[in-house]
Amino acid sequence: MTIREANKNDLTEILQLYLYLHEESVPEDTGHLRNTWENIINDANYHLIVCEVDGRIVASCVCVIISNLTRNVRPYAFVENVVTHGKYRKKGYATDCLNFARKIAEKNNCYKIMLLTGSKEESTLNFYRNAGYNSSDKTAFIQWIDKQDMKNGSIVKDIFKELDK
Repeated sequence: MTIREANKNDLTEILQLYLYLHEESVPEDTGHLRNTWENIINDANYHLIVCEVDGRIVASCVCVIISNLTRNVRPYAFVENVVTHGKYRKKGYATDCLNFARKIAEKNNCYKIMLLTGSKEESTLNFYRNAGYNSSDKTAFIQWIDKQDMKNGSIVKDIFKELDK
């Protein structure tokens, strides 16, 4: 098992892994996709962390370092897209990715790491609590730019459906 940052050759495997997150299909291989991937790989503040087992990427998370003028001009980290392949869950791989993200945040002198989850499942929330995150210090709000990007089951999505009738 190896935890590392993604490299330019990992795109296809990462897109396949994201099918276990919330994606319904792998995006079409377009110039936009390739440009986005190049931007991600070349951005020193964007860390796409992967867990590789037997040569296969089985878990991942993203850790972005955000410059900041408060807290003695210390940056903070934001973690998103935490995912594990269905056949590799409950083995600690996502926790290993989160721990790697913490090391990146510490190396960059971040004063905190923030993480959002769309899950309301107690087991998922406990997973994040056990990884050292708490849900009591801050309140998160999301404003969706496009209503089709909202997750299924969202109360706001249900409201938009009613308004569209």
